[in-house]
Amino acid sequence: MSWLLFFSALAAGTANPFQSGFNAQLNKQLSQPLWASIIVYVTGLADLIALQLCFRQPFPGNKILGVSWWAWLGGLVSIISTVIGLTIAQRLGSGLFTGASVTAALVTSVLLDHFGLIGFRQHPASPARVAGCALMIAGLWLIARF
Repeated sequence: MSWLLFFSALAAGTANPFQSGFNAQLNKQLSQPLWASIIVYVTGLADLIALQLCFRQPFPGNKILGVSWWAWLGGLVSIISTVIGLTIAQRLGSGLFTGASVTAALVTSVLLDHFGLIGFRQHPASPARVAGCALMIAGLWLIARF
């Protein structure tokens, strides 16, 4: 495994609580979760357009027609996650919200890997991986309880 990839994943994980906090604060100040979500995605789109202007990746053309139907669901899942985060993150607190999100993501990821779903390489849910999930659940319980 490349250390650069690993540290990039850590950076993305570190950004998650900030993103939840920023989005929740936007929602709190606007008091309208759908408008807050629209603003989040419009600013994200503007940032992506700026990146595209810098990197100038060519349009994928006919490749778009060959994309699996379920691959288009990423945007919907992202919107659902964003709306949930901006409406409940501050009520739960950053630790509990992020812990629940990360724990759910890890357990789901182990299942996706185990069955080789949605394009992931099959990686069996070994006893060690299941124990890791159980430890995450225990850690989440500790965060929620104390």
